[in-house]
Amino acid sequence: MKFAPTTPEFLARLIGRTCDLALVLDANSVVVDVSLGKSELTVLGCQDWLGRPLAEALTSESLPKLKALMADAKSTADPVWRHLNHVVPGADDFAMQYTALSLDDQGHVFLLGRDLESVAQVQRQLVETQQAMERDYVRLRHLESRYRLLLDTSREPVLVVDANSYIVIDASVSAQAVFKDPQRRLVGREVFDCFEGEGRQELRAALSMSLATGRMEMCRSRMLGATQDCTVTACVFRQEGGAQFLLRMHAQDARGDAPVSVDESQGNVLVQKAPIGIVLTDRQGRIQGANEEFLSLIGAMSVSQLKGQSMDAWLQRSGVDWGVLNTHLRQQQTVRGFATELLSLSGLTLAVEISAVTLGPAHSDVPYALFVRDMERQRQNANPASSVGMAGSVAELAGLVGRMPMKDIVGETIDMIERQCIQSALTLTQNNRASAAEMLGVSRQSLYVKLRRFGMASDEETTVQN
Repeated sequence: MKFAPTTPEFLARLIGRTCDLALVLDANSVVVDVSLGKSELTVLGCQDWLGRPLAEALTSESLPKLKALMADAKSTADPVWRHLNHVVPGADDFAMQYTALSLDDQGHVFLLGRDLESVAQVQRQLVETQQAMERDYVRLRHLESRYRLLLDTSREPVLVVDANSYIVIDASVSAQAVFKDPQRRLVGREVFDCFEGEGRQELRAALSMSLATGRMEMCRSRMLGATQDCTVTACVFRQEGGAQFLLRMHAQDARGDAPVSVDESQGNVLVQKAPIGIVLTDRQGRIQGANEEFLSLIGAMSVSQLKGQSMDAWLQRSGVDWGVLNTHLRQQQTVRGFATELLSLSGLTLAVEISAVTLGPAHSDVPYALFVRDMERQRQNANPASSVGMAGSVAELAGLVGRMPMKDIVGETIDMIERQCIQSALTLTQNNRASAAEMLGVSRQSLYVKLRRFGMASDEETTVQN
């Protein structure tokens, strides 16, 4: 293709239209000339680069790529675009893509640059969206598990009914037993078919009223095959853009189960053999008794070693933890899930969770009972050996409050975020280490260091790096 002779002004306009940033470098990579084709790039301060090596405006991981660009200019092969990150004072690094062309025999090189910040922003948004979707998925899965557990362990028959068609969507195990439906044939049937004819109209009226008012409604009806009436409680809720009913059936003469009576000897055996540490104290926190599990936790041989000692002496934050427990017991009678650390006779600390209850009035000999749960054992069972860090989720981080200083918790949080970002980047790049490093804005060497630190590097990578 032949062109008529062109003027310098035309060439300048052509360069401005075809690239976002044009640089002329000498043989030592010193910036000789700058041309901006995009006003947004003024944040780079390109005019300040004149007379200075371009390397001063780049991040450390981009320096080898600059050398490769200078070598590309001398090559006769097809142009190669390389990703460089510019340092912006007081802001994040700025991503650019360059290709190099040789200008003359004196070593001058022409760099044509494209703005990659929009691409980087889309990548960041993609990672954030993926993480949000994963969090929502985990949350919904937990909600589904809790819903199924509540439905299957309920003693009362429970039905979930569509508000438009009155079709049974779900049924509890007890409902299937009442309706003699072990094959779950209840699901898909009209709810009125599950009751005797005389109570169907009352049930229909109660459902209509609940749907109209949003309040809980009650009526009397008789389930198929039952010998007596029951009270049906109906409440409406929104689900997946539509309304649904939650129906609970109570027998008319239903009474709570009588508590199981336990004599004194059985109670003593229960306390001593319980798989959780139990401590009995007076109002001042002096230990009056303890079971075998608590003795095992602190390494004591018998209760006589502890009797009369202050419970506060066995807590890591002496003078603080017992004051908090005592105050809550005086005001609320019970304490649940109080996180602290227990001191053993050998001087070791053990992460525990204390629940407590007030047994009697203040003047009684043993007004308090403390239940001490070993959280170290629970954490080891919950986390596989390959997991990295003490906190694998936000819930675990929240559980560290009171057991670790805030500075250490912040460090755990940073490790968790770094690990999640690296996992997401590797997933998005199909485990391409180089692309993942560019997406994260770190050098490949830095990425390998973090992979080894989090136990995510393969044996081959670890051997090569070593």
